[in-house]
Amino acid sequence: MTNIYLAGPFFDDEQIERIERVEKALAANPTIGHVFSPRLDEIPGLTMGTPEWATQTFQMDVSQIDKADVVVALSDFVDDQVDSGTAFEIGYAFHSKKPVVLLHEKKTILNLMLAESLHAHLTDAAELATYDFSTLPESHYEGKVI
Repeated sequence: MTNIYLAGPFFDDEQIERIERVEKALAANPTIGHVFSPRLDEIPGLTMGTPEWATQTFQMDVSQIDKADVVVALSDFVDDQVDSGTAFEIGYAFHSKKPVVLLHEKKTILNLMLAESLHAHLTDAAELATYDFSTLPESHYEGKVI
């Protein structure tokens, strides 16, 4: 069973609704063992925004990417931009030779660094419920890049 690190922004209602749909789809996928979602796995007892919170959260998230077999990342943030934290997580995963399955639901242009680093490009969160994380079929982004 595949262990997943879920990378994506959760700063406003639209982003939270999207990441919740993704969490549910991943939970329904029989090829997945464990999903680590930073949104759900905050460190208790720390105050968000403090130096201690920042250091411990960074270390925990990087450690969880190291433990994951695959990173599922949400590219949609604002217009054609990707969230900077998500971009870091994708880059770290790529450098660590972890496959990146990118969910890109909005009809926006994708940054070329994301387009070239991904293993699979999906356009609907529901696809994550049936995607075979055991065999990791490839699918590339075919759209315009910036």
